[in-house]
Parts: sequence; structure tokens; C-alpha cells
Amino acid sequence: MKIATFNANSIRSRAPIVIDWLAENQPDVLCVQETKAQDKDFPVDAFAGSGYEIAFKGQKAYNGVAIFSKHSISEVSFGLDEEPKDEPRLAKAVVNGVAIINTYVPQGRDPKSEMFQYKLDWYKRLGEYFDRHFSKEERIVWVGDLNIAMDERDVHDPKKLWGSVCYCQEVQDAVNRIKQWGFEDMFRKHNDEEGQYTFWDYRVPNGLKRNIGWRLDYVMATEAMAKKCSDCWVDKKPRELTKPSDHTFLIAEFDV
Repeated sequence: MKIATFNANSIRSRAPIVIDWLAENQPDVLCVQETKAQDKDFPVDAFAGSGYEIAFKGQKAYNGVAIFSKHSISEVSFGLDEEPKDEPRLAKAVVNGVAIINTYVPQGRDPKSEMFQYKLDWYKRLGEYFDRHFSKEERIVWVGDLNIAMDERDVHDPKKLWGSVCYCQEVQDAVNRIKQWGFEDMFRKHNDEEGQYTFWDYRVPNGLKRNIGWRLDYVMATEAMAKKCSDCWVDKKPRELTKPSDHTFLIAEFDV
């Protein structure tokens, strides 16, 4: 079972890239974040011949999540349990008996801003969501743009960037609390090296070529799935295309 995640930074702008990538790679599940499209504007017709069923929830210009599946999707829901539910930030579905949780975590803007506290609160509520609805013994895969670099291997300049909203102790602690509930990072299960990133800022001159990036996208799995994970890798090629997203695809393969 091949499960992938991708922050599209506009599904309408990136539809051709996603269509080609699905055709070439044939994942069982692709979770997309930052679709930036109201439900009525989601480009369903563009994917009509792709062979994928899609569950999505979006809003205009911001956020938005979607789950693409080659198999039947069931038990679909969106958002956290209490307000603000942030439906365009969390999609849940069951595919082939595996619970898929697709999240687009708030970025946080500035460490001194209300949005940073909102990010910390969001992670806290996400942990409560897992605790309330699931057992760590279940087959669960949690993926998405988590807006966090977990250690110095995940960011191009760890000394300079320490303390930023995506690379700081508070957010690392928030993610580690959820991991301790029962999740393992599939990329780190299979890769120890630094310099393997999933995001390169458009604003950095030649940032991709110079590999000035961050690893902000994750595939996390509970033990029942983690022990069946045979590989997890970054596909950098889509970031090199014309008019790409600022993120690229992360893929994990499970022998289930």
C-alpha cells in the first residue's frame, strides 16, 4: 500500500502535476494539502479519468485538504471535534481498513503572534482528537504538511533558524507528545541523512538548486503500520518542473 502526501499550494494550479504524478506513480492514496479551492471550485472534472476517488474540503484562497484513493473511501469526516473545527485543515477516511488522517497544520506566522499560540493549541487538540477517536493499536497513518522541522537534519541552517515558528522547542514538544501517543516518523525510520527536504521557499534565490530547504511534510504511522513500512522517500522531481508547488511529494510504502 503506497501512501503519499503533497502540499499543492493550489490544486487548480497544480492539477496537471498531480495528474501526471498519479499516472506515473500509482499510489493507493495521495493526501493533498493547501488546495486553496472552495468545494464548488475543486477541479473534479480534471481528475475524472485518473481512476481515483476523491474526498475534499476547502475554502477560498487558503487551506484545503483532499484524499485521493484508488480504492473505495469510507468513514469520511473533516475537522477537529470542537470549534474552530478547521474542516479545511483535517480530512479523515478509511481505505482498505487503514485510517488515513490528512492534516494541514497552521504555520504560526511569528513566535510572538496569536497565530503561533493557535498552532500550539491546534496540535494539542489534534492529540485529543487521536485519543478520543482511536487506539494506538489500530492501523493509522497520519500525514501532511505539519509545519515543523523535528531536528537539525530537517532544516538547511539549524543554528540561524532555531526559534522560528517551524523550528522551535515548543512545536517540537507538541509533535513529540502526539508521537508518544503512538506514532513513528516513517521517513526517519528509513533515512538518517540530513539535507533531505520537502519544501523550498520560492523567495530564496536558486533555493532548490542550492538545496536551501526544510522537511515539513511527514508520514507518521502507528506500530501496526510502522512495522509494515518497507520504505519512505522524497520525490524531488516535481519541484523541478515549470510552475511547481513550493513543496514536493513524500511517499511511504507498506506491506499490508
